[in-house]
Amino acid sequence: MRTDLEQPTSGQPAAARPVSRRKALQILGLGSGVVAVAGATGLTWRAVDGGVFSTGTGSAYDAWGRADPGGHPLNLVAAAILAANAHNTQPWLFTVSADRIELFADMSRTTGAMDPLLREMQISLGCAVENLALAAAPNGMAAKVSFLPTPSDTTHIATVSLTPAAASGSPLFDAIAVRHTSRGAYSTSRTVTGSRLDALSALADIPGTRLVWFTTAAQKKAFSDLTVRATRAIIADPRQAADDYRWYRSDWHDIQRHKDGITIDPSGQSAVVRTLSKLLPTTREQNNDGWLSGTRDTQLPTASAFGALVVQDPHDPLQRLRAGRVWQRIHLTATTHGLGMQPLCQIPERVDRETSAGLSPEVTDAIAAMLPAGSHAVMTFRIGYPTATALPSPRRPAADVVRA
Repeated sequence: MRTDLEQPTSGQPAAARPVSRRKALQILGLGSGVVAVAGATGLTWRAVDGGVFSTGTGSAYDAWGRADPGGHPLNLVAAAILAANAHNTQPWLFTVSADRIELFADMSRTTGAMDPLLREMQISLGCAVENLALAAAPNGMAAKVSFLPTPSDTTHIATVSLTPAAASGSPLFDAIAVRHTSRGAYSTSRTVTGSRLDALSALADIPGTRLVWFTTAAQKKAFSDLTVRATRAIIADPRQAADDYRWYRSDWHDIQRHKDGITIDPSGQSAVVRTLSKLLPTTREQNNDGWLSGTRDTQLPTASAFGALVVQDPHDPLQRLRAGRVWQRIHLTATTHGLGMQPLCQIPERVDRETSAGLSPEVTDAIAAMLPAGSHAVMTFRIGYPTATALPSPRRPAADVVRA
């Protein structure tokens, strides 16, 4: 998450600069464990207005816990909207009838230079399809998925045909409403076993799609170094940095209104940093500094392993959609085993940017050297045992994404 309240902002008048973390702690009285009383009226109001005391509350979070069976196709959409998706853009629209659900890409929810080839959008939509399919059986239906059913309409992602069937539950369906991205530190004293990684690899059962793991010290260092390098390149790229920041939601009222985007609560930051981020103004530069430092100093060094979901043709929409289904299945399975997972997609994001903008293929060549010949990474991530409970992201309710 792009949050770092310790960095000064040069060029601003002193009165307009964000307060340093140390100064803010003095103001709040948190350094001694006591909240300051002086100035409490204004500060307390800002705390309330900024949602400091309202983590995970409000209509923006009502969708969580709603993936319950009820025998209606709309219940499948309620599960689909809880799928993993890049930048929490939730790029989906649905039409619903008694015997089918149509899924469409919402092209107003692209992320510009962060996803210029729509790879992340299509993976996100594949994740939603997986949740739809998993939710069918508990709702007394059998689901048949047909991807890209209308060649003349590239936004028509899938048709999910529904037929009556005996209702049955599954651990993966139960995990839908409790799966969250775990961005905090992972345990460095507990390793994800090779047998567990192999079991997750077996879930990539679609021809042409596979998981590649980076588990040795040398492999993990190479992946970490390249991720930091790609992160720095994104931050230094004005268009990528601006398009990324556009989805950042810092105000509680904005979160409740939009019900999407990147917020501070599920960032993996400490409670103190999350509180200060809501109370004090931060710049895009400070968010970028926080993103870089969090990636470099917490997320990469505490990972038990890194992984790459690879395909044969990274530009084929069908392979991306199928990869999304696999990613969702892997993440849900990991959730049932108490594992944390977090996409670390700076590498493929930079690869797409180099490709689309005709830039020197520095990151492209570097990741290619780390993968089996003929394979291309469409999703990169870390895995481990979390040290804290992951918090939910805001979600638009099913009724808001179903069109007539």
